[in-house]
Amino acid sequence: MKSTMKTAIAIIAGFLLIASAGAGEWIEMFDGKSLKGWKVNTENPKTFSVEGGAIKVFGPRGHVFYGEDGNAKFKDFEFECEVKTTKGSNAGIFFHSAYQANGWPQVGYEAQVNATHGDWRKTASIYSFKDVKKAPHQDDEWFTYNIKVQGKKVTITINGKVVNEYTEAADHKEKTKRLGAGTIALQGHDPKSLVWFRKLRIRKLD
Repeated sequence: MKSTMKTAIAIIAGFLLIASAGAGEWIEMFDGKSLKGWKVNTENPKTFSVEGGAIKVFGPRGHVFYGEDGNAKFKDFEFECEVKTTKGSNAGIFFHSAYQANGWPQVGYEAQVNATHGDWRKTASIYSFKDVKKAPHQDDEWFTYNIKVQGKKVTITINGKVVNEYTEAADHKEKTKRLGAGTIALQGHDPKSLVWFRKLRIRKLD
């Protein structure tokens, strides 16, 4: 009973933290020790673990969504984290997304993470909508990934340099892959891809 009560209090506290954070105030999304505050989908939960103060993504396809229920809501926001890829690895950061138990997320956009994987769409791509052909970073080195969404504009900055800008057209026809509001999700792409994430944080701009 006490354990159930503690869990309920933790969930409520998490929601209050997100709801009460004012515009411009950074919300720390990762405690460096656990996946508390995130929801791993049921497809391949062992793809996600925590090692050395970072989220380790290594294993079959899977996704972890921010929020106790995987459905935190952010509209205009700035998200930032540090990422380290390894040779031939592929991952992604979804935004304006929604929890999905399995499969590739169908809601929101994907910001690509890929320096040397065979997919020609490299880091900073807004996957399949506005792509980057040359990776702005090297494998095995930590780099800073920043995603800013304001209105219909998305700006992706890598290590302090703007690499990609995308504005959603007024006649954008995709029903679910579009800007609106939603959560952040990290992608485990395939069993051969090893990618690390740390220092994840977000702040509201609306």
